[in-house]
Amino acid sequence: MTDSIATLSQENDISIITLDDGKANAFSYDMLTQVNTLLAKVPRDSGALVITGRDGLFSGGFDLKTLATGDMEKISKMVQLGYHLLLELYSFDRPIVAAVSGHSIALGLFVTCSADYRIAIDDKYVCQANEVRNNMDIPMQIMEILKARVNKNYFYPAVFHSDAYSVQDSIAVGFIDEVVPKAEFMDRVMEKAKELATLPHPFYAKTKESAQADIRQKISDGIKKYEKLLDLK
Repeated sequence: MTDSIATLSQENDISIITLDDGKANAFSYDMLTQVNTLLAKVPRDSGALVITGRDGLFSGGFDLKTLATGDMEKISKMVQLGYHLLLELYSFDRPIVAAVSGHSIALGLFVTCSADYRIAIDDKYVCQANEVRNNMDIPMQIMEILKARVNKNYFYPAVFHSDAYSVQDSIAVGFIDEVVPKAEFMDRVMEKAKELATLPHPFYAKTKESAQADIRQKISDGIKKYEKLLDLK
């Protein structure tokens, strides 16, 4: 396990956030807090951002231990941070490359889908939105991201039926853009990030905002509805 469950490094104009809790790379309250803190340090007017996980696991989703406590205050604060992170990533001013280093499940998959380009290791890893099979629904603030990403022919099985897909099949689904051998993985990730980093500011950000305006508003409205329901500040 690393000293920190989320770290930020820099390679020229590429920022790299690495998730590694030594276990499931779960988005606990602590993990989400650290990621949001690191994200605030990433330039918004130049470069690109890479988000990756540990070897074999991008992320398994929200922290199940917190969900199992039944403590609604802890759960709601964790979930609230998760929703805000998705909106922040989806609407980020600079290009984001998700370096999918292994399994990408639930919130891990939604973070993957919030990136502008998704590259996975060619191995026996899966992508899955498993909420329905785990007795949970998918709220609007996540559904809007899935609707923008998942190809129409796969929407029912991928979202309503919680089907799991290999990273190879996830290209057709819309979860992943590219699969590369492990030995070439980070080289290809950095190559793509450097390419996207050349897109000029603010033209990239303005084009992205124009294309995403309706979706961003729906995600924001969903978060506000959730916070109002729980009377969160």
